[in-house]
Order: sequence, then structure tokens, then C-alpha cells
Amino acid sequence: MLETAIVGGGLCGLALASGLRAQGRPFALFEARGRLGGRVLSVASEKTGMRVDLGPTWFWPDTQPGITRLIADLGLVSFPQNDGGTVLRLHDHDKKPVPTPGESVHGGARRVEGGMATIIEALAERLPADVLHLGHALQVVIDRGDHVELQFRCGDALVTVAARRVVLAMPPRVVDEQVRFEPSLDDTIVEAMRETYTWMAGEAKGVIVYDRPLWREAGYSGNAYVTHEQAVFGEVFDACDATGTRAALGGFLALPSSLRESFKAGLPMLMGNQMAQIFGPELEFGEQYYQDWAAEDFTCSRRDLIPPDDHPHYGNPYLRQIFWDAKLFLGASETASYAGGYMEGALDSARRLVRDVGRVAPAVAVEPPTTGPRIDNAASIAEFGRFVAGQQAQLLEAYRKHLNKLMASPDKEIVTQRAMVATMEQVFSEALLQLEQISFDMGGVPIEKGRSALTPDILKSFDGLIQFLIDSVIEYNRTSCALSNFPGEDKPSKDYMQAILRDIAAAWKEFCLSVNAYFVAKTPAPADAGA
Repeated sequence: MLETAIVGGGLCGLALASGLRAQGRPFALFEARGRLGGRVLSVASEKTGMRVDLGPTWFWPDTQPGITRLIADLGLVSFPQNDGGTVLRLHDHDKKPVPTPGESVHGGARRVEGGMATIIEALAERLPADVLHLGHALQVVIDRGDHVELQFRCGDALVTVAARRVVLAMPPRVVDEQVRFEPSLDDTIVEAMRETYTWMAGEAKGVIVYDRPLWREAGYSGNAYVTHEQAVFGEVFDACDATGTRAALGGFLALPSSLRESFKAGLPMLMGNQMAQIFGPELEFGEQYYQDWAAEDFTCSRRDLIPPDDHPHYGNPYLRQIFWDAKLFLGASETASYAGGYMEGALDSARRLVRDVGRVAPAVAVEPPTTGPRIDNAASIAEFGRFVAGQQAQLLEAYRKHLNKLMASPDKEIVTQRAMVATMEQVFSEALLQLEQISFDMGGVPIEKGRSALTPDILKSFDGLIQFLIDSVIEYNRTSCALSNFPGEDKPSKDYMQAILRDIAAAWKEFCLSVNAYFVAKTPAPADAGA
């Protein structure tokens, strides 16, 4: 019988598979599409040979430590998103665009040479080919007591797989719409799935490849916004390669999914006309690539066709629970406690799943090292403490970055609360990454009532850090001119602060559990564990 089945071959599923393989835990991965990557899609240009991203395009090193480290660990090369030059805004289809010189749009974003799919390919290359099963669309999950039964549609055939446990690394709404559970999941879980918008699922993206980056030569950054009622692209960006010699512009379509379908035959002409209207007639014709994610059954549910009113909020704790006596787990970026919806969120979710599965999967025998220096756990704890102290020094700056991003977004509600929670979630995410880089001697470390003896010592490193953030934020908000335009944010009330503390406490609790789960999973089983 299969030990662990992973359903979903996007970034979350592949990162989880990589983590389980590193622990020596058996698994198999099943993907509905005929390719890996999920919403990560890079397509090669016939004209230039470069690959253009029709899914995720950017990552932000300042706030996304997981994807930044993964790219470095995989030996991939990144480059900054072109942001220099004039931004154009087209408010009226009968008039010329309005220029804004020197405006930065993408906030330190970077791209990956070869497209984001190089991350997917590099992860897949580390896995044995026989554990990857493409073309398997999950339809039914049945609780059989000591295992789960999975029923996949594979072409015209129905394939049944038995596994000790299953991880659904799929968007929650897609799970709800396409997978039947026996017995049915609790109503609160179903409702949480239905409320969780699949990031960018209802959107479409186009990239047009050109012979030369004429917009750069004219002093434009390639960034543009179109706000009139006849807009085809709502937002445009420079999609050139790292050298800037292989030229392309990309954009997010402003048309809703229903109109995109109606205008499907004429979309290539409309997209070219839009680029010409913004940047000049020379850019009307180019090599076009287009992806409508709303037409992807394994990405977009029917509920996702209705766009959310505001930026979606992710991290519903119901979706991070363990179900069916540790036989059923939910994943995907939308379940992440930090950076939900982004590739960073997919990695955050995968790290949680590695820890959760590691707690219930068979322990892996770890041979004590026979050579090399002895690991001093006290020194390792001290090293981690120095890292946390360094994080405290950067805490206010991290808060300011999150706050400024929220104040610039359409959704300007409770910005202090959301910025503070995002700051702490970022700190906890980076701390878990750092913990994985530090060596510990786990032999002989006791576990009592499910808690590793190392956990309290690690958590002591955070003494005073949350209070430091609170004090710093109160002082910063009080003197912030920008926040004076946001009633209740410059001087948070007692009730507002209590709500903030409740959210931070929930994030802290999950972090504590994750730290402990990490140590428990790394602790060798006693010699008589199988007796």
C-alpha cells in the first residue's frame, strides 16, 4: 500500500514531495494535467527562444524568504524586473496616455531566467520518475478506516489507489467542486473551502514578443495602466529577458471571463491594438501568447468566475487542520498562513505539510554520525537566538513595507492590523527556514507528551519580540503623516489592539506547533519502536 499520496503537481505538491524525499519517507504524486506546475506556466517564444511566463512572473526577496532561498538552492539565476523609466496611464481611448516619469511599480520584484517553470523543472528533476503520475484527475476520496481509497479518472479509465494518507495540494474551491468525500467533510470545512478564492483563477494574461524593446528606447519602463471602459489590458509590464535584447510586453486582461470568451476570435487583434494605443503603432503586431486561467478546470471553479471585491485574505485555520485521524491533509498556496496566493504561500503550505505528515508517517531511522565534530545543541540554540535578535532589529522596517503596500492597495481597511500580522507571519516563516539550516543533535532529545525538549529553548528566543513590535508600531503610527488620513489607524483604540493581539496570538500558536513538529519529526525513533 502507498504510504503518502500527494494530489497536485504544482509548486506546493512538488515542494512537499521534495521534503518527504529528504526525510526518506515514501510517497507518490498525482497530477491531473499532462504537465507539472499547476498555475506556473512558461512558454517558449518561437521568435526569440526565451520563455514567457503566463502564470506567476515575480517574487519579492524583501518579503518572500522561502522562494528566494529555494531559487538560490536550486542554482537558478534571477534578475530584477525592469522598472526604470516613465509609466503611462491611458484614461481615455480617444486620447494619448498620460506619462508619469520615474515611478516605480513593482517594488523590488525579481524574475527567474528561463521563466518560473525552471523552478518546477528543477524540483521535478530531484524526484524519481516513477513517483510522478500525470493525467490523474482525482474524483473520489473514501475513508476506509486504516487507509484512504482514491479514485482517479485517467483518460477513459478509472484508477483506484490505496494510501495510508493523502495530501490534497489543490486549490480548496477546486477540491470542493471536483472531489467527492465519503464520508462528507464537516460543513465548516466545506464553507471554508468555498469562501477561499483561488488566486488569479478568473484572470487571463497575455505576452507579446517583439523584435526590439522600442518602449525602452523611448524612455518608457513598459509599465502602463488602462482605465477606460474599453480597456483590453488593465495593467501592462515589461517582459523582456535579463539582457533586455529579447523584447516582450506582458499584461493582465481587463475583460471579464464572459467577454473574453465572447471576443475570443478577435482578442489577438484587440490586444495588439491596445499595445499600439499605449506605446505607438510599431507595437501593434508581435508574436502573441495568451492564457485564460478561467478556462482551466483544474485551476478555476465556478465560484472563482465572480471576482472578489477586495484583495483576498488567506490563512483560514480550518483548512490547515488534519482530518480523518491523520489520513487527510489540505494544501495549496491558499491554505498558507503567510503570503497566501503567492508562490511563497505554496512553499509555506508545503513546509507545514512536511511537518504534519512527518508527525504521523513512519519514523525514519537516523544513523548517528560516525565522523565530524560533535553538535552542541546549546550552541545551535544560541545561533538561532542571534538570528531572532537580528530579525528584531529589522522588525519596524518590515512593518513599514507591509503597511505601505496595503495603503497603496484598493483595500485600505484595518491596515495596521493586517500589516502587523503580516510582519509577524513573515518573521515566523523566516525563522522556520533558519531553523532548518541549523544542525541539532537529535539523538537522546526527549519527547514528553508530544513536546520536544528543544522546543521551549527555541521559543525563548522570541521573548519580548512581539511587545517590541507593538511599542514600535504605536510610536510609528502616532507620528506618521500618511496614517493621519486613516481614522483609527494613527492611534489604535484598545479594542483594535486587542483584535490585533488575537490575530498575532493565533499566528504565534501555529508557529510554536510548527517548531515542535519539526523537532519531533527529526527525532530518531527509539530502538524498540517497532517491537
